[in-house]
Amino acid sequence: MMHRLRLTLTLMLVAAAALPWNATAVDGRPFSSFASFNKFSPNYTENLLVRSLFDIGQGKLQPALNTINELLKLAPNFQLAHLVRGDLLMAYAKQPQAFASGVSSPERTKDFREEARVRIERYLDERPQRIPEPLWQLHDSQKYAIVIDTNRSRLFLYSNERGKLRYLADFYVTVGKNGAEKQTEGDKRTPVGVYYASSKLIQKLPDFYGYGAYPLNYPNEWDVRQGKNGSGIWLHGTPSNTYSRPPRASDGCVVMTNPDLKAIAPALSSGNTPVIITDNLTWQGESENAVLQREALMQTLETWRKDWQSQDTDRYLSHYANEFFSSGNTDLNAWKAHKQRIQSRSDNVQVKLGNVDMYRYPSKSKAMAIVSFDQDYKSNLLSNKMRKRQYWVLENKRWKILYEGPA
Repeated sequence: MMHRLRLTLTLMLVAAAALPWNATAVDGRPFSSFASFNKFSPNYTENLLVRSLFDIGQGKLQPALNTINELLKLAPNFQLAHLVRGDLLMAYAKQPQAFASGVSSPERTKDFREEARVRIERYLDERPQRIPEPLWQLHDSQKYAIVIDTNRSRLFLYSNERGKLRYLADFYVTVGKNGAEKQTEGDKRTPVGVYYASSKLIQKLPDFYGYGAYPLNYPNEWDVRQGKNGSGIWLHGTPSNTYSRPPRASDGCVVMTNPDLKAIAPALSSGNTPVIITDNLTWQGESENAVLQREALMQTLETWRKDWQSQDTDRYLSHYANEFFSSGNTDLNAWKAHKQRIQSRSDNVQVKLGNVDMYRYPSKSKAMAIVSFDQDYKSNLLSNKMRKRQYWVLENKRWKILYEGPA
């Protein structure tokens, strides 16, 4: 009977997840990250769900039911938890069924399996405690950074503590119905790139958005250059009658449970929190080449500053890529002509850069990075301070500026 219960309750889920239901999967290791969570933490509900599923996998039906009951007291609108509880009750009634057999729609059955799979896989993966490779450098006033992995349906939150990044927490998210790499309006895909979250919208929104919404600046400069369009990409919550949505269910936005969104609200309060969205997240230390690229870009940025300040126009302009464009859609030739005119009349130039932040841009076609900084420029003609943003690209093994404009 016990073997039959395990088979009917979990075999289909396990097959879909390709997870190792054995001693190493339940000896405490998958729950190592649970230690930082308590019953007041939004991730506590996920803790309980995963623990219940592991108990089912070991045939511990009563502990699994106790855990699910505790979960539903905290999150009574958690549909996946209700489904697991229903299957457990059917097993106790000696009427075991296949996972999610009570769901009328095959598509919804698939959705529940996928949600269970990605939630379990997170707790078999110890890497999220490390720092994502795209987070190359934050400046002092940037207290938080967010990285979203669409393949893992996961949002990772990090704090910046005197220049050192520290992992804080990670959360399940929903992304576009058709996955990542948004191209056009209505394609139901989530964009991939480096974005910044605005402050929470203050106008009253429909219940569909739950706790609230934080707009992302999609399309960014590089998106527009590539001809991508669309708008209204937000980080938002779920309706009041819904705890979580399936991994792929949005029209392109990133959707979190309302408790999770409330939990990260302090990290979004500045209105300029970097949000990196990728569909292939890697971690620092996994690629020596990434480390070398980051160090080379830091050195090249300083060389660019010195060449500009020295008024060596040819060397200064050599830092710009063949495909360069500016905020006014200026191409490389027009940019060169403009800078040559200005520098021919400028003396006593001083250029200072401060509050530099730097991220590897998640691009499959080019090795890219995005850099922002406070620029303090002085000459006999002009004194100007501004926040500037540049996109850099590796061109013939050299970092070159692909875009430059105000941040």
